[in-house]
Amino acid sequence: MSIKDNILYFDEQLRNTPCRLVAVSKTHPAEIIKEAYDAGHRLFGENKVQELVDKRDLLPHDIAWHLIGHLQTNKVKYIAQFIDTIQSVDSLKLLVEINKRAELFNRTLPIKCMLQISIADEETKYGMTMDEADALLQSEEYRMMKFTQITGVMGIATNTDDQEKLRGEFRYLHSCFTQLKEKFFFANNDFKEISMGMTSDWKLAVEEGSTMIRVGSGIFGSRTYNR
Repeated sequence: MSIKDNILYFDEQLRNTPCRLVAVSKTHPAEIIKEAYDAGHRLFGENKVQELVDKRDLLPHDIAWHLIGHLQTNKVKYIAQFIDTIQSVDSLKLLVEINKRAELFNRTLPIKCMLQISIADEETKYGMTMDEADALLQSEEYRMMKFTQITGVMGIATNTDDQEKLRGEFRYLHSCFTQLKEKFFFANNDFKEISMGMTSDWKLAVEEGSTMIRVGSGIFGSRTYNR
């Protein structure tokens, strides 16, 4: 199927759910992303800061860009002016830097941020524990922030075909979201996102309450061309 057909497929599959599609465009050039844009899609995710900045300059500026890869504090300054959401906040130090850079740009709207929770067995995946997330949200530094907005949680599941293991990890992330919602965001309707599920496991993630799936190859296919 074409990129347009793939976008329409996911639109139809998610139509009666609270879940939205993040089209993960990493490694794909701007002209390929433009095909998804022309099909009506506006929510795109990138893993690397430099790639995101390069593409943003070449594409329409009504795209809502999500940074979904690990973010170093020294790279925040390059995206703080325009980024819609940073899904991969894994420390208070990083959140402090995001808030500082957003303030320097005097943003009208805060940078939306999601707490990346560690849900996989793999040590190579980033993310904080629930205790660390709890401590972050109780910190004085967080309570003083005015240029960031915590909108939910994100998790990257184990790379496995074991459906029950994946289901357990997704359920754990949903439980983390529920606990944080009840303790810190009970009356805050902006805290509503659970970003989980990718090309291979998105249906399972939706069943377990995902509000955002991050799909790359399921839309753009494998990268088999030269930039």
